[in-house]
Amino acid sequence: MSRNKFLNLFFAIEVSLFGLIITGILPREIALYLGAALVIYFLAAPLDDSLVFFVRSIPLFLALPITTNFDNFNTWRVLATIIFLKWLFKNNIKYYVLSIKNWIKNFSYRQLSFLLIILLLLAVLSLIPATDKIAAIKRIIYFLNFAVLGIVIYYKSADKKFAKRLIKNSIIPVVIVATVGYIQVISTYFIDIYQFMRMWGEEIQCRQFGEQWCNIAVQLGNTWFAYYGEQLSLRVFSLFPDSHSFPQFILLGIPAVLAIIQKKWLKIISISFLFLIIILSGTRGIWAASIGVVLLYFGLMIYVKKRELTKFSYDNFVSFKKLGWFLVIFFVMFAVAFPIFSSPQFLVGKSDDFLKQRVRSIIDFGETSNAQRIEIWKKTLLSIKERPLLGVGIGNYPVVLGQDIRLAKAGSSAHNIYLQIAAEMGTPALIFALWFLWLLVQKIYNNFVSSKDREIIVYNGAALIFIPWVLVYGLTDVALFDERTFLIFVTTIALVLTKHE
Repeated sequence: MSRNKFLNLFFAIEVSLFGLIITGILPREIALYLGAALVIYFLAAPLDDSLVFFVRSIPLFLALPITTNFDNFNTWRVLATIIFLKWLFKNNIKYYVLSIKNWIKNFSYRQLSFLLIILLLLAVLSLIPATDKIAAIKRIIYFLNFAVLGIVIYYKSADKKFAKRLIKNSIIPVVIVATVGYIQVISTYFIDIYQFMRMWGEEIQCRQFGEQWCNIAVQLGNTWFAYYGEQLSLRVFSLFPDSHSFPQFILLGIPAVLAIIQKKWLKIISISFLFLIIILSGTRGIWAASIGVVLLYFGLMIYVKKRELTKFSYDNFVSFKKLGWFLVIFFVMFAVAFPIFSSPQFLVGKSDDFLKQRVRSIIDFGETSNAQRIEIWKKTLLSIKERPLLGVGIGNYPVVLGQDIRLAKAGSSAHNIYLQIAAEMGTPALIFALWFLWLLVQKIYNNFVSSKDREIIVYNGAALIFIPWVLVYGLTDVALFDERTFLIFVTTIALVLTKHE
């Protein structure tokens, strides 16, 4: 059997076991055996295949039920470590010495690697003021897990052929989570709210993420529903813990869909279904951020046409221009979402202006959710003013609100990813993070300008739209830091930052 056939077969087995475990047909303890099988495969398989399999499996990784009190450690963290160690020991010491020498020789304050190193140092320094130093250390290790994966993808994607293979395979997890999202929507017409909560809050998500999370989701609250009086509507969350991280995952996967799918009609249908399920997440920040993305699109069009057309190939310009039509689809799909939002979900009727109320609430500062966000922002800004250099310590944000640090898992956050960074690690960390993001967008633009490969052109052109969409949404939430969403984010930025051979 060829390597690729075995990879596909093993992936099919993983998908099957995942489905059987989360639905309760197989006991959750089978996740331990599945995890062990994945470890063996990752140790034995070529590094390229391991990375492809990892990206395919991002939404399928399960928390391991190691003990009763420790059942939320996710499989992906072990596998990411294995990938990094395999890559690390593949090269000899001379290779790394030479790489370090070249890095020093070509050192620049604009190097993205330099900015990431500074952010790591600031995270470590934030341990000094941290009230809960264990929580801070755990958070640093958490982000290091992502970093080592990103390093391997960055270096391996220098091979354009592999980069395109990884882009192609990153469509698979997007299809999986979108499909589950639609299954969720359909289920609301056959079961009531109590059956839905038992199914997802007490069963499926417990098997996915562990008892601690599902207890939070059931007892402390979740973001799975939109309420207006006695009316309620599903906010699709698919295989994610909340309805905020799910649409970001889809947005970050769309560049791959646009780059790989060749047939125009299939591309339009695919994007339409993806945009619809994003809207059905009911995440108003995503809706609002789309306006900023439209303005960015037209701004780039004007900039390119007036200043850069001499070095901007005509094909690249036309490709970017066409991407604007896909943004139109997003707004058109609200017409499709309207009857779904207004339909009698969970066997309960509701009025036909439900979506209108949801949209109007975006600018209603007296609305409960908006009012709470504004109050949290005020407290966060005050905390930043009081502790501007090192913040309250990474992973210690609940201190800002006077809450138990354990509530970080229950969603205690600044509801603004940039304020969160500044509050936890200080304003210098925010400056370096924004600098990194600015250089990231510049790099994507330069890739788009200089590339002659159609798939790379479209991927980077789409990334110029969809990465900023997620970053603008970050003004209202920190869900980008969810494990699955941040994994696809790291994968995407590693792909666009790499230098192709």
